[in-house]
Amino acid sequence: MVTSVIIPAAGFGERMGAPVSKQFLSLRGKPIIIHTLERFQQCGEIAEIVIAARRSAFQQIEFLVREFHLTKVRPLVEGGKRRQDSVANALNSINRQADLVVVHDAVRPFIHRKILLEAIEKASAHSASVVAVRAKDTLKIGNENSFIESTLNRSSVWIAQTPQVFKKEILFQAYEYGKKNGIEATDDASLVEQTGIRPVLVEGSYDNIKITTPDDLEFAEVLARRFEG
Repeated sequence: MVTSVIIPAAGFGERMGAPVSKQFLSLRGKPIIIHTLERFQQCGEIAEIVIAARRSAFQQIEFLVREFHLTKVRPLVEGGKRRQDSVANALNSINRQADLVVVHDAVRPFIHRKILLEAIEKASAHSASVVAVRAKDTLKIGNENSFIESTLNRSSVWIAQTPQVFKKEILFQAYEYGKKNGIEATDDASLVEQTGIRPVLVEGSYDNIKITTPDDLEFAEVLARRFEG
């Protein structure tokens, strides 16, 4: 079974308030994106990694790929204005022999190998899987005036993360459907769901944070030390 990984990395990360894109910020002496890429580089089940990035960042990423000996990274793909566009561009560049496609955030560097492998296994059996964690807090639905309209049943609420894993043809069909019908989605599973496929949930880890704010970066320093240990 051939498994390809897509890393959409064309975002600017305005919420971080840093002079460089958040994926290039240093975490324990290495750019965040390198920590992320190394998780997949070190996983024998992964055949290739396709990064979708801004054209202006190509030279920097290519230098880092060489410096950290990331041999699974394929030629870079130009990203789009939206994350959805970046993944679509990368899909056209993956190995034609790929059976499964893993989509993972560039700034989510703490995916556990065990969880990744479970997500791959579940997608192979059920067409699609999404790593997620159970909601810890009570969730409310509010209206435009900030009054509570309803309270969700927390026991059935999950917070989606990445990786999200799909059989290749399923993800291609979802993106074609989204393009044809003008659908915008915040994650790949949402597009797949539009085609009638119901991804299976894989329980993830609260460590698997997406680094988007300065507070996240501070917490990531703690997590990185734990991963090093």
